[in-house]
Amino acid sequence: MQGNPSVELSPVLKLLSQAIFVIFAGLFLFLVLGLSSVLIDQVWYAGRVMPGIHMNGVDLSGMDLNQAAGALSKEFRLNDQEIMIQYGDISWPVLPSQLGLQLDTSASARAAFNYGRRGSLGSIIAYQFLGRRSSHNLQPIVTFNETAALEYLRSAAREYDRPVVEAGLALDGSRVTATPGQVGLRLDLEASLARIADHIKRFDSSPIQLAVILDQPQIFDASSFAAQAQQILSSPFELVIPQGQQDAGRTYPISIEEMVPMLSFIRQPVDGQMAIQPQFRDDLLSAYLVDLASRTAIRPQNPRFIFNDDTRQLDLLASAVTGRELNISESLTSIQAAVTAHRNSAVLSFTNLTPAVADTANSQELGITEIVHEEHSYFFGSSEPRIQNIEKAASEFHGLLIAPGATFSMAANMSDISLDNGYSEALIIFNGRTIEGVGGGVCQVSTTLFRAAFFSGFPIEERHPHAYRVSYYEKTAANGRNSNLAGLDATVFIPLVDLKFTNDTPYWLLMETYISRAANRITWKFYSTSDGRSVEWETSGPVSIVEPKKPLYKKNPDLKAGEIKQVDWEADGADVRVDRWVYRDGSLIISDIIRTHYAPWRAIYEYGPGTDGIPNNGDD
Repeated sequence: MQGNPSVELSPVLKLLSQAIFVIFAGLFLFLVLGLSSVLIDQVWYAGRVMPGIHMNGVDLSGMDLNQAAGALSKEFRLNDQEIMIQYGDISWPVLPSQLGLQLDTSASARAAFNYGRRGSLGSIIAYQFLGRRSSHNLQPIVTFNETAALEYLRSAAREYDRPVVEAGLALDGSRVTATPGQVGLRLDLEASLARIADHIKRFDSSPIQLAVILDQPQIFDASSFAAQAQQILSSPFELVIPQGQQDAGRTYPISIEEMVPMLSFIRQPVDGQMAIQPQFRDDLLSAYLVDLASRTAIRPQNPRFIFNDDTRQLDLLASAVTGRELNISESLTSIQAAVTAHRNSAVLSFTNLTPAVADTANSQELGITEIVHEEHSYFFGSSEPRIQNIEKAASEFHGLLIAPGATFSMAANMSDISLDNGYSEALIIFNGRTIEGVGGGVCQVSTTLFRAAFFSGFPIEERHPHAYRVSYYEKTAANGRNSNLAGLDATVFIPLVDLKFTNDTPYWLLMETYISRAANRITWKFYSTSDGRSVEWETSGPVSIVEPKKPLYKKNPDLKAGEIKQVDWEADGADVRVDRWVYRDGSLIISDIIRTHYAPWRAIYEYGPGTDGIPNNGDD
């Protein structure tokens, strides 16, 4: 028979129960004592910092909030502790206040006061039993003004940031040199601000390394581009007339000296990589091409015709000439492309200009059906060179067409008056003297043309008289002199002095010129279609006559002794007024006045040294 186990285990249970009681009683007593201690400390240190509390080495134990704040303010000087800033390999000290750091004494004193009072009950009891006898060094509370820190970083960036520098090309005279590139430095404001905040949070005393962004240049070394660009300045740059144009293949060189100020360098991608390419400055190249355009232009010329009086049709005298003008925009593009490709020549671009009249034009199409006026002037007594010049100048207008409504310029339709163009030296009026000059006699042609336009009834746009009365222009067929022709002369001195008139009819005007050496006569014919106009005119003839001074004698060392040579001929001074009225179908359409003033002109003689019997100079 087994016994009762509960009876046998009772002493064990009793002993265990007593042990549990003792443990709980001890814990209770510990809690009561701890709470009592906390309560005693809280009562004893009411309103004061608990014992053993330090902040940044300043003992605040037993101080109230104001005393603690005052002690911190006095003992803890934030600006006494400089912070080192590093920007790449540059470093410098900065005061905490410059970065927006400031000690918050009130908050720091409150943090010290709360230590041992706030938190979990366990932490408070632990402080009472374990920490109240030891020292607790707390970190002060520092505020961080990010706005102030950011402004300081911006000022640092303005001082230390370094812009990226791209490698480039420059000109030293006619030598192309390479300038090296440079890595750029930029302060990363956002990242640097975060680093400053992190240092403050950790109360890290080590230098603050600011965040820097490196900007790499696209081209660091331009020496290879310099070598390529130098090829452009190795020889003159040639502009070539294209095939199919007059004087095709002719070149117009731009000298190295001309290229140097025009040359520039541009950056552009080539095959996916940035490159430096030579280029002419558009403004300077355009100016050069504008000048070249005047040298390469060809004025379109209508064909020249002769009116056949028998068939009353036009016979072709000379074919039309297609003109051209330089296409500056396309030429500029072509040149720039050649320069970029390091070539030393480019083909110019031209726009062809088609003449207004084709070789196949007929009299009905142009309205040239009859002779509308014929004018003559005479050159009795002219020298052979003068006659040659008359023939040459007149030939330049033979068969020439004037469009309806067009203003004709004699100067614009003449070639250069030069020995190379077939002109000779003959007497001309220049700078108040009658002297030998190239083209003497051209005014015989301009005078004849002026009279043809005047008596045809065309508006005269520009006309200039001679300085004095020239006997040639008042000669008649009988080799006499008709004073009624005074005031109806016209001089030209190309390009300053011109003769212009307007074809104000709806028909083309054809001019024909003929020289008769036998009759000492130049004839100018106008062919068109009469629009019914007629001309009436009236002249005052020479009035207010002023006699010239007595002849002037001048010594000429190039003449022989006893040799006398007349170089100027006398002419009376006078004023002439010519009135003209042009009617069409009985209605007055033009009324104008031609006024001319002629200066008195004395005769001038030259004589060789040692010539006897020379009169006085005629100034008395």
